Amino acid sequence: MASPTNKSEFIPATTEIAREAGALLMEYFHQHVKVEYKGDVDLVTIADRKSEALILERIRTRWPSHDILGEEGGLVDNNSDYRWYVDPLDGTTNFAHGFPVFCVSLGLEYKKRLVAGVVYDPTRDELFTAEQGRGAYLNQERIHVSKIANLAESLLATGFPSLKRHKNPNIFFYHQITLHSHGVRRAGSAALDLCDVACGRFDGFWEFNLNPWDTAAGVLLVEEAGGMVSDFSGVAFQLNSRETVASNGLIHAALLREFEAIFEGKGLEELPNPAEYARIRGK
Repeated sequence: MASPTNKSEFIPATTEIAREAGALLMEYFHQHVKVEYKGDVDLVTIADRKSEALILERIRTRWPSHDILGEEGGLVDNNSDYRWYVDPLDGTTNFAHGFPVFCVSLGLEYKKRLVAGVVYDPTRDELFTAEQGRGAYLNQERIHVSKIANLAESLLATGFPSLKRHKNPNIFFYHQITLHSHGVRRAGSAALDLCDVACGRFDGFWEFNLNPWDTAAGVLLVEEAGGMVSDFSGVAFQLNSRETVASNGLIHAALLREFEAIFEGKGLEELPNPAEYARIRGK
């Protein structure tokens, strides 16, 4: 078998798969497909299922011995050194509501190390690719993280869970980081947020409780673009991490200090009281 970082084997074939799945998604996107629910609030559409079925078929045809972990289909375990992490539609809620921010994300691990990643945004025809030791690219042009070194001048991104939002502390992180940065955006696709860190559109990103298929490709893109990824304590990122912090590296320490202070309850600005605001509004 070829080297795990052999571009001629993995990247071109994976981009073909991602583009094919993206084209399928766009067909369903224009049809305004029916939404189903996985539990109370987690959405799934026929597009998720059809995209994953297409991707799995293509991977099995090209690399039949590889393991595959998909969002919808679970684990195909062949006891291989290679494992694919497949998100056939990252940003399902956006997709279901007609908001054009979603993607296909494919990451490949070899002996527990990420070696290749492809993220395809079919609404903008943006193809992000990376492989271990060979850099990161957007539509075949080399990309790099931003050079902003001051958290106060940084634009960041985050995400909120669809499930049990009331039990997630991220609203406090969102509030505090908004006050200590140039702003925080929440677009609804973690894979694309990571890509946007990799190409310098965002200076940093964080989120709680992401899954390996959300992060595998995007994390490699950030790292190969010169950025840094860790958990909230600064420990090197692992795919089973439940905390994800990605940045250009220059603001990473400052961002982690903010997180530490928030966890300790230090210097927290009080959230505005809507009742008090209602009393004074219009005066």
